[in-house]
Amino acid sequence: MRPSRRALLTAATAAAVSATPTATAAPRPRQLRTGFERLAHDGYTLLDGQKVGIVTNPTGTTRDVHHIVDVMHEDDRVDLTAVFGPEHGFRGTAQAGGSEGRYDDPATGLPVYDTYLKSGRPLADIFTASGVDTVVFDIQDVGARFYTYIWTLYDCMEAARLAGKRFVVLDRPNPVTGRAALGPVLHKEFATFVGRQPISQAHGMTVAELARLFNEEFLTEPVPLETVPMSGWRRSDFYDASGLPWVPPSPNMPTPQTALVYSGTCLFEGTNLSEGRGTTRPFELLGAEGIDRRWAAAANELALPGVRFREAYFAPTFSKFQGRTIGGVQVHVHDRDVFDPVRTGIALLVTARRVWSGFAWRSDNWIDKLTGSARVRTMIDAGADTDEVVAGWQEELAAFRRMRRKYLLYR
Repeated sequence: MRPSRRALLTAATAAAVSATPTATAAPRPRQLRTGFERLAHDGYTLLDGQKVGIVTNPTGTTRDVHHIVDVMHEDDRVDLTAVFGPEHGFRGTAQAGGSEGRYDDPATGLPVYDTYLKSGRPLADIFTASGVDTVVFDIQDVGARFYTYIWTLYDCMEAARLAGKRFVVLDRPNPVTGRAALGPVLHKEFATFVGRQPISQAHGMTVAELARLFNEEFLTEPVPLETVPMSGWRRSDFYDASGLPWVPPSPNMPTPQTALVYSGTCLFEGTNLSEGRGTTRPFELLGAEGIDRRWAAAANELALPGVRFREAYFAPTFSKFQGRTIGGVQVHVHDRDVFDPVRTGIALLVTARRVWSGFAWRSDNWIDKLTGSARVRTMIDAGADTDEVVAGWQEELAAFRRMRRKYLLYR
């Protein structure tokens, strides 16, 4: 009897594999479990007997992309009674600087409360009115001080304390690793919703670690806090090591690559240049009318580690320069292990100012809110180079790194 075609193909494949000296089974990746996955695996015992409200957004998903609110709503072991939405909203329908307001979620019928730009007693009153006993937080952060979700965390912790509620943080990876804190530390007189407390521009922490730091260092009094750490995560891991799907935490954070550059290139929000909003590569494309190839050339001359710059032309569909073709650079990270996003952002500001006569800061000095003081702006205006600007924050950064170390959960 002649063997089937399938049998012949199977045999040929097996023979080819066995004849190839380097053909070995691929190592199985470490199985990361998020804080939510560990909570659910434990049968939600941490929430036994509690009316639960959760602060979350579209990133609160399982690895098979079901939203955790939908999962918890269907599970009799947890009494989920309310949802609290941050900037962009619980279901993520609002652009930057917006939220979804108060409504009942069509999928679950749960009341959704708006937390955006609310803090202190007004936010505590929302928690009280919701009737919850425990407030849970589960949102994917991107590792930058000016990404507002960590200040939603801070504000909700303070409000939960005022309202007499427990607070539980379910941890997720820092997508750009937790290896190091980078950049200037916020000065308290420059505190806003893009930086409530003195942490560094790229904090190198997870949300559970930040919650521990906030609770001990910055809250008026500690809130009853519990954290559910991940298992299987290492500080050197980038997001692609997690095995988790990437859900954009906000409309202009489409990929983990965006997060990689964001803590540096978001500084261009404080200038009259486009930071790439309205393109498919926000925070990787930067530019303005009148900029040409000289900017990319000047940035490449610096030989910054792990990154190169390409002359680029693009037409944003919204935000700055909407519908107009502008020139600038695209940031290409080729070695993320040595790439320093904050130093790169400063270098791009310095070189843009030198090659383009039209360079200007936003009239409200928003750059000071982003960098945490007036120092970066005034040094660049005075002609400082990249190394001089970066040297200006090293002492305060070293102090923050020492404080940060006490609250790290992963080694």
